[in-house]
Amino acid sequence: RSCQIKVTNGEASFRIEVLFGVRRGYSDVFVSSQTREALTLSTTWPEAYNVAEVKFFKYIARQAPPDSLHLRCLQLFSRVQLGFGFSTYMVKTIVMHLLNTIPVSQWRRRYFLRRLGDINVNLRSCLEEKCLNHFIIGNRNLPQEISLPLDISSAEPPNLFHHLAQDPASHSQAMSEYQDLQHRLARLLLNGH
Repeated sequence: RSCQIKVTNGEASFRIEVLFGVRRGYSDVFVSSQTREALTLSTTWPEAYNVAEVKFFKYIARQAPPDSLHLRCLQLFSRVQLGFGFSTYMVKTIVMHLLNTIPVSQWRRRYFLRRLGDINVNLRSCLEEKCLNHFIIGNRNLPQEISLPLDISSAEPPNLFHHLAQDPASHSQAMSEYQDLQHRLARLLLNGH
C-alpha cells in the first residue's frame, strides 16, 4: 500500500512514505491506497485531499509576508504532543480555516501570540460544540487554483469531531486533554520555544 524510504544526509535521517494513489479526473483529489481505519478493505481506496491542502499552503505562502508565522503556529501546537481526542491533522484543519478567514498580513511576527490565541480559542470552541468541518470538502472559499470535483466542492463538509458528538466519554477525554494541552503550551512558551 505504500513504500517507505529512509534518507540520510550524514547528520539527520528522514523517513519518507510514498503512498499510491489515482487522480480523480483533472482534480486535486486522489483515491489513495492508505487506509484510514483497520476495518477498511484492501480493495477500498478512500479519497485523499493532501494535494489540495499542499496547494492551499503554497497559495498562502505566495500571499504571506516574509515574516509570516502561520507554519510556526502549526509547528508549536504539533510539538506539544496532542492527545487522542484530537490530532495534529485537526489542529492543521483549524489553522487552514483561520488562514482562509484572517488576512495573511495578520500572521506577521508581531501577531504571533494573537494567532496562537485564535487557534486555541477555535480548538476549544470546536471541542465544546463537538464540530470541526473538513477544510476541503464543501469549502466554497478555496483559491481557484485548487481544483475539486463538483460533488466535493458542493458537498456538506463532514464533521471531523463526529465521534465526540456520538461518545460522551470521548468528548470528556478530549476536553481533559485540551486542558493538558493548555498547560504544555504555556510551559513551551515560557521556555522560549
